[in-house]
Amino acid sequence: MSESKKNSSRLIGVSLGAAAIVLGAGLYLHAHTRPVPVISADTPPLVGVTTARRANLSRKLEIAAEFRPFQEIDVYAKEAGYVKSIQVDYGSHVHAGQLLATLEIPELADQLDQAQAALLASRQQVTRAQDDLVRARSAYHDSHLAYTRLQGVMKSRPDLVAQQDVDNALAADQEASAQVSADQARLAAAKANVVAAKAKADRVKVLDDYSRIYAPFDGVITKRYADTGAMLQAGIASHVQAMPLVRLAENQMLRLVIPVPEADVARIHLGESVAVRVPALNRTFQGKVARFSDQLDLATRTMHTEVDVPNPGLVLIPGMYAYADLMLDKVAGAVSVPVQALLVNHGRNQVWIVDGQGHARLQDVMTGLQTPNAVQILSGVNPGDQVVLSGRSGLHNGETVRPKLIAAEKFKPQTGD
Repeated sequence: MSESKKNSSRLIGVSLGAAAIVLGAGLYLHAHTRPVPVISADTPPLVGVTTARRANLSRKLEIAAEFRPFQEIDVYAKEAGYVKSIQVDYGSHVHAGQLLATLEIPELADQLDQAQAALLASRQQVTRAQDDLVRARSAYHDSHLAYTRLQGVMKSRPDLVAQQDVDNALAADQEASAQVSADQARLAAAKANVVAAKAKADRVKVLDDYSRIYAPFDGVITKRYADTGAMLQAGIASHVQAMPLVRLAENQMLRLVIPVPEADVARIHLGESVAVRVPALNRTFQGKVARFSDQLDLATRTMHTEVDVPNPGLVLIPGMYAYADLMLDKVAGAVSVPVQALLVNHGRNQVWIVDGQGHARLQDVMTGLQTPNAVQILSGVNPGDQVVLSGRSGLHNGETVRPKLIAAEKFKPQTGD
């Protein structure tokens, strides 16, 4: 066989093999490929819709803050002295008026003894002055009686009494009267000395009472600065760096200090309930707006606001972080639609709705309260209307559509919708 005939035979074989492969692949694809549905150009577009309904809408402001004691102080000594004994330590729970520590102030004991001795002496002076006044009054009574008798006799029978005797009786009477006045003055001075001595003794007694340091309110000891034998300076001495005894915090009521933004200041009212969520405890506590500064911080443009949170079981600890939910707005029974349904065109709020004939209509609406998930419709949409959530691209006013009901909470906005 010639060489050309051999080549022709080879070409024919290769061609037949390739045709067989192509035919087999076509048969395989036909057997394993689903038919693509053909959508007619007249088929209405599919849109996702939800139903407008009445709901209770509210808008909250969540702000993170940390708990602080309702009140917290460092307890100082009023008088300088050495710590003789201390009855509390870290974590001690105390009541108002409970003894915290006793100081040793030796010079106060001497001053108290001196003051009490001076008070006793002044009271004895009052007793002596009272006795002198009694004697002076008795002497004055006798002298005055004698003078009166002589004067009477002098008037009735002048020849029986010498004028000198009358003059002597008058002088004695006046001297006795002056003595009474002098003794009365000494008695008044003695009584004044008693008052002064008693005041001094009371003052020293008060200073001696300052050697015992008491809790000013119910609370817990959060820090202890001094031990037995430590020298405490008087807390009122401004020229001395006095060391406190302990730090006392009232924790049965805690403060939550939150900075309210300027835009929400007008919606904060005293007495409003606040939900306080504490992540560390996985619990929510109830508090209330107790006070606010009523003035903006110019640096942060926020208003200092405090929420009081009761803590009777001392579960909450100062320093814990919490999230306060402040109720800013609340509307009951509002006609609402998902926020995804709202469109803003040239400053106009609009939504697509599907009417009873299946036509899409672009409707102007007036909105009210808006939350992260829903918006209040004041006019333009009624409860039960179907509003379009998805498939709005390319819609024309009055166009027939195929609505498909979807749950608003499951809807995720699509780019370009």
